[in-house]
Amino acid sequence: MVAAVSRGHEVASGALADLPAELPGVGRQDVGPRRTARRGVVGRSALFERLSATAPGGVALVCAPAGSGKSVLVRSWADAEELRDRVAWVKVELGERDGQRFWLSVIDALSRLDAVVGPVSPAPDFRVELVVEHLLVQLEALAEPLVLVFEDLHELRSADALSCLEAVLARLPPGVRLVMTTREDPRLGLHRLRLAGELNEIRAPDLRFSLEETDKLLRASGIRLSDGGLALLHERTEGWAAGLRLAAISLAEHPDPERFVTEFSGSERTVAGYLLAEVLERQPADVRELLLHTSILERVSGPLADHLTGGSGSERILQDLEDANAFVTSIDAGRSWFRYHHLFADLLQLELRRASPTSIASLHRAAARWHEAEAYIVEAIRHAQAARDWPLASRLLADNHIDLTFDGRSGAVCELLTAFPDEVAAADAELALVFGTARVLHGDHEASAAYLDLAQELKGAVPADRRQRFEVLSAELKLTLARWRGDLEAVLATKPLVEAALAAQPAGERALSDAFRAVALMNLGVAELWSSGLDEARRDLEAALGLARRAGRPWIQISCLGHLGIAGPWTGLSFSEGLTLSEEAVNIAESHGWASDPMLVSALATGAMALLWLGRFDDAERWLERADHTLRPDGEPGTELLVRHARGLLRLVWGRPSEALNSFEAAHRMQMFLADEHPFALRTRARLVQTQVCLGQLAAAEMAIAEMSDGDRRTSEIRMAAAVIQLAASEPEQALEVIRPVIEGSCPTMHPSSAVTEAQVLDAVAREQLGDTRAAEMSLETALELAEPQGIVLPFILAPTRAILERIPRHRTAHAALRRTILDVLIGEAPAFQGQPAPLLDDLSEAELRVVRYLPTNLRAPEIAGELFVSANTIRTHQRHIYAKLGVHGRAEAVARARALGLLAPAIRAC
Repeated sequence: MVAAVSRGHEVASGALADLPAELPGVGRQDVGPRRTARRGVVGRSALFERLSATAPGGVALVCAPAGSGKSVLVRSWADAEELRDRVAWVKVELGERDGQRFWLSVIDALSRLDAVVGPVSPAPDFRVELVVEHLLVQLEALAEPLVLVFEDLHELRSADALSCLEAVLARLPPGVRLVMTTREDPRLGLHRLRLAGELNEIRAPDLRFSLEETDKLLRASGIRLSDGGLALLHERTEGWAAGLRLAAISLAEHPDPERFVTEFSGSERTVAGYLLAEVLERQPADVRELLLHTSILERVSGPLADHLTGGSGSERILQDLEDANAFVTSIDAGRSWFRYHHLFADLLQLELRRASPTSIASLHRAAARWHEAEAYIVEAIRHAQAARDWPLASRLLADNHIDLTFDGRSGAVCELLTAFPDEVAAADAELALVFGTARVLHGDHEASAAYLDLAQELKGAVPADRRQRFEVLSAELKLTLARWRGDLEAVLATKPLVEAALAAQPAGERALSDAFRAVALMNLGVAELWSSGLDEARRDLEAALGLARRAGRPWIQISCLGHLGIAGPWTGLSFSEGLTLSEEAVNIAESHGWASDPMLVSALATGAMALLWLGRFDDAERWLERADHTLRPDGEPGTELLVRHARGLLRLVWGRPSEALNSFEAAHRMQMFLADEHPFALRTRARLVQTQVCLGQLAAAEMAIAEMSDGDRRTSEIRMAAAVIQLAASEPEQALEVIRPVIEGSCPTMHPSSAVTEAQVLDAVAREQLGDTRAAEMSLETALELAEPQGIVLPFILAPTRAILERIPRHRTAHAALRRTILDVLIGEAPAFQGQPAPLLDDLSEAELRVVRYLPTNLRAPEIAGELFVSANTIRTHQRHIYAKLGVHGRAEAVARARALGLLAPAIRAC
């Protein structure tokens, strides 16, 4: 038997088939030093040449049934052609329905080969089409060609993933050759490639062993048959790799090889029976038990096998089985996790159902408990569902769906939800909330609200020890829906419920996770922001940001920073400080490959608004272009309103009032999708009136203000719009009367400091119209004094101030630098650089660039390391290299230098 096994190892287990060789008798008594199997290879040079003939930018399809040797052929070809260092290998998971996980595995495999391809982190709202588009751009820049292999592509069941893959095939860069192994033709529009001569196909008949190759295979195993016996074996197996392999295993120890050939059938129909008779039944009882009990698993480890069998030493047995090439394959470098060959796994499951059908549910339940304890939550839920233990599956999903979502597993959450029977889903309050949360993430707010109503109807059945968690999630979902609808009344009614539910949360093991609390506080802060509770918004958003950082959740951090960029300037932060928050959000997003993610819109919009107030209009344009690119039709209406408002303001300062009017009207239309008025809606209406004045539409502007409520007309925003009308009508005295309460600070306003500055500018223009030049200069000097601490430029550009500024001698103003900056902008020049930056001493690597993007943040080296999944020492090494290449001595200098060089995105220009 030992000799037979040794010869069986030499039976070309590499080039022969996907199917492994014989399973030797291995019991716990056999555990000893690890054996290294010798793997003979029958070279298939003709097939290698056909694979090598795949043109650059072309596609090779290896399509054949199981056991045909598809994957082994491709691996052997890569080894023979010395391509191993330039092959990105992606094995598609069994029944893969998660498009995000599939494409992240593709990007991860490619990024390990070439620094041009940057890594992408999982995200709750993964826009696969944008990620793939960015990947194609990166692949165009490859310095060296590579091969991308998709193994078992037939397992890919995600329609979105397949659609994007079809787009990749149509635009495959010349530096990439793509090889796909599959059991069936993928639905990828391959006919177009076939017609264009860009598809290299290898199919089942091509993979069949020739008579000569069959002879070489047997001789490599020390087996010699007569010419007649060889021809008969080849005929019986039809050159099928798996059939030949099984025959070789038995021939190696058979006393009469010629007689065996006459009896052997190599067809697929008899393989299962052969394996059961010749392999499984030879094993000791404890090994059979291990194999049968673990056949319910997609992957198995030693501790997990011990748990299911109640024994010990399973890991070493699994390693020995792999060493014997015995239907077991390790799937990690440490050889701690294993997977059974699919044919063998099917056989084991069939035998388990025959021999012990009543044990299957308990095995799944035990597997669920083990996976839960080890924090493999998705696997735990799947096994609980397989055991039909719906309460356990529901509890696990309810407790973990938020974390799974922020781990980028929203696809898995949806898949798990669909596995619950309708009658279970309709009777479980906690499950209804999970359904509702999943639907809101997909933009289906009506369905989400319906599930929320169902959860409220069923909440009486929620166990007492889970009631607080249920109340938090319920209030949080209600608040999120109210915020998306812009329903201020519902927001204000729900806000105390969220606060009370959070405050009532217990400590210890049953406490909410940091990520869960961060999401709740973030949504609370955003709701407060849009309901004008600005100080509360800043407090809760900052608390959420701290929790998100502690939990290592960059996606939540980005959203918090973007909304803090709105709240900051209205709660004491300067526009520059608000811009810094937006820059941090952008840099975090880019370091994780989320440059086009919709959650970045808030940060881009608020950053653009800050840049507008600072007079950096070219930079604002770039930010708005990115915001437009990341907006999505089903996005939050309030955020789109902000983008359209900023776009209108930019067009107004650029002297394109007709385009500005269109933008402000588009922003105003977004209000229709909100149940209550957005805080920025009033500002939008005020700017719309000013734009009408620029277009000479005074009557329309006056009518617009006349139709507003008394309360709106008393605000600083509308008072300044009215003053603009009066100035256009050459009625400066009335303009001065209208804006006096703004200057005195006695009327309501969102942002007092900027409002007073803008009103002071209008005061100067009014006095200029009255012919009181000295008073105009003094008033504008006051405006400069108010603007200088923040570097505010915008109000001086919107109003006709150039003549007044030019009259003020440089030596007579205490604000000469700001005056010069404003005049430069007025004559069409951007704020000046402080000298041209010297070139880099050496180019930064991709890894160093990712670290550079974190330098403007307040994160320390260990925290940056956590964000990038590397060690703190690695970050410190990168920092030393960065400082040396930038020619600086510290972090602050590095940030300034990187901004001057345009290395931080968007590039920041120092005034």
